[in-house]
Amino acid sequence: MTAPPTPARDGDDGDWQQLLDGLRTYPATYTYVTHQLARWLGVHPADANAFAEVLYAEDRGDPLSPARLAARISLSSGATTSLLNRLERAGLVVRSREHADRRIVTLRSVEAVTTRAWAFFEPLARRVEDVRGQFTAEELRTVGRFVTLLNEATTGAVADNEARADSEPAPGPRA
Repeated sequence: MTAPPTPARDGDDGDWQQLLDGLRTYPATYTYVTHQLARWLGVHPADANAFAEVLYAEDRGDPLSPARLAARISLSSGATTSLLNRLERAGLVVRSREHADRRIVTLRSVEAVTTRAWAFFEPLARRVEDVRGQFTAEELRTVGRFVTLLNEATTGAVADNEARADSEPAPGPRA
C-alpha cells in the first residue's frame, strides 16, 4: 500500500519527510518510556500511562478527574474505574473531593511515589530541556502551532472515518 503523494513546497521534500518520520516514531519512543515506568513501578503499561497523565496534569496545575483521564487515555468510564482501582491498590493514586461540588472527584498522585517518579523522569526532562534550548521562542511557537493544527486535522480525519465506518461497509472480509 502506497501513501498518497504529498506536494513539496520550495524543495522541502527531505525536510518534510524527516518531520513526518519523526512524528511517526515519537509516539513509539514515548510508549517505550512508559513501559520502562511500568516495569519500575511494577504495574501494567496502561496503568503507568494513566499514572503519567495524572502526574503531568498535576504538574501543570490542572489535576484530572476520572472523566478527563478517560478521555486522555481513550478508555470507557468503566475501564477507567477499574484502572483507577488498580492504581489505588498499588498506592500510586488517590481520589479526592476537593471541589465545592462534592460530586467532582480529583485524581492525585501519592506524594512519596510522586517524588520517586519525578526522579525517574528527571533525565528525560533534562534532555528535553536541552533540545528546547536549541530553538528560539518564535521557532517553538511555530512548531507548537504546527503540532496543534496537525492534531486538529488528525482529529477531523478520525471523525470522518468514524462517520464513514458507520455508514459504509468495510472493504474486504470481516473477521
